[in-house]
Amino acid sequence: MSEARRQIHLGFTDEPFPEGTHMCHIFSDEEEQGEVISRYVASGLAEGEQTCYFADIRSVDETRARLAALGVPVPAVEDRKLVVAPAVDMYCPDGTFVPDRMLANFPLVYNAGREAGFAGVRATGEMTWARRGIPGSERLIEYESRINTIVREVPLTAVCQYDARQFDGATLFEVLIVHPVMIVRGRISRNPYYLPPEEFQRRGRGLAGTPT
Repeated sequence: MSEARRQIHLGFTDEPFPEGTHMCHIFSDEEEQGEVISRYVASGLAEGEQTCYFADIRSVDETRARLAALGVPVPAVEDRKLVVAPAVDMYCPDGTFVPDRMLANFPLVYNAGREAGFAGVRATGEMTWARRGIPGSERLIEYESRINTIVREVPLTAVCQYDARQFDGATLFEVLIVHPVMIVRGRISRNPYYLPPEEFQRRGRGLAGTPT
C-alpha cells in the first residue's frame, strides 16, 4: 500500500474511499444513504475488493433486502464480493451490544478477504444501536475511536453510517469528533473536529473538539 493512499488523514483528497481509512457518513435521508453506499460498493467491486456490510438486522436475507431497497447493487452470494452479516446476532447474542466483539472481527474480516484473493477489504454498516436503546450501545463512540487505531495496522476501508435525523446536535457532534474523515452530501473531506483516539480518551466523552 502506497503512503499516498493514506494522505486522506492529512488533508483533502479526490480519491474515492481510500484504503486504510475510517470514515463517517452522515446522511439526511435514505436517498442520500443509498447513493453513497451504492458508490461505496461499486467502487469496491471495480477495484477487486471485498465489501462487508454489517447491519443491525437479524438475518442475511433481510440485510440484502435492505440494500436492494436502497438501490445498492447486490452481487450473487457465491461470488463473495459482497458479504452481508446480521450484526445483531453476531454482536448482541444476549441482547447486549459488545463493541469488543466488533473490534476483534475487523482483522479477521480483512485477513479472510485477502486470503480469498481480493485486492482489499472494506466494511460498512448501519449504526443505529444507540437510538434503538440496545444495552451497551453507550460505548459506541469509544468503539468508533478505537477503529482508527485498527485501520493503521489493518488497511481496510471502513465507513460508518449515521442518520442525522436520529440525533440531537450535541450527540451528533460527539459522533463526529472520533472520525478523521467524513462524507457529507457525497463529498469526502478531512474532519476539522477530529480528535485522535488518545486525545479523545484523555479528554473524555462529551467534550467538544476544536477545528484543527
